Amino acid sequence: MTDHCIKGKTVIIAGGGKNLGGLIARDFAAQGAKAIAIHYNSAASKAEADATVAAVKAAGAEAAAFQADLTTANAVDKLFADAVATFGKPDIAINTVGKVLKKPILNISEAEYDEMSAVNAKSAFFFIKEAGKHLNDNGKICTLVTSLLGAFTPFYASYAGTKAPVEHFTRAASKEFGDRGISVTAIGPGPMDTPFFYGQESADAQAYHKTAAALSKFSKTGLTDIEDIVPYIRFLVSDGWWMTGQTILVNGGYTTK
Repeated sequence: MTDHCIKGKTVIIAGGGKNLGGLIARDFAAQGAKAIAIHYNSAASKAEADATVAAVKAAGAEAAAFQADLTTANAVDKLFADAVATFGKPDIAINTVGKVLKKPILNISEAEYDEMSAVNAKSAFFFIKEAGKHLNDNGKICTLVTSLLGAFTPFYASYAGTKAPVEHFTRAASKEFGDRGISVTAIGPGPMDTPFFYGQESADAQAYHKTAAALSKFSKTGLTDIEDIVPYIRFLVSDGWWMTGQTILVNGGYTTK
């Protein structure tokens, strides 16, 4: 019988230094992961990535931080190559990288669109590609998208629109990698209580989002808390491996497809 637990597994987490990615790293260490490769984007987030590495090591797992801007295929290739050289081939690959822009279509420049596309779609595509090349058989891939994929709303065209291709990447990869036992999924959280959210939203918008989910009043912030997302990722890359090719919106009833 194939082992689908986290204990003893090697994990790579893009955006793993802080916020949701950092919590995933800590949780997986507590679950008995053998080694965790923690990616962070730039010098601005190095201290948080180092703190996550220290926490993971304190929990008994091997860990190292790897810096990279994943908006080029070469950078994603190098991230995986460096992680494999350090820890061996991974069993689980999780990508939490993303960028939000809340802006009317008429005001979005070509440079802004290109950046959003590179961060949200291009990097996700090449992360899935490299995961497919490097993962051990019976591995797991999970990408973070957004619950706005199920919304009918203005101002997020460049954000939700550049996360939407990940659904198609996920479906295709699940078919292409399935004969090796690799499952591929995507999770779309609702607006999360992280700096990722607050930097784009006015006070009025924040107040709306904090009451928009059916279960908002039971959340400590009204938003999706990162602690609410980790168990779903943990499940999908372990016992929930049979669910593949799917994008799941996890948002307390904020929106649905």
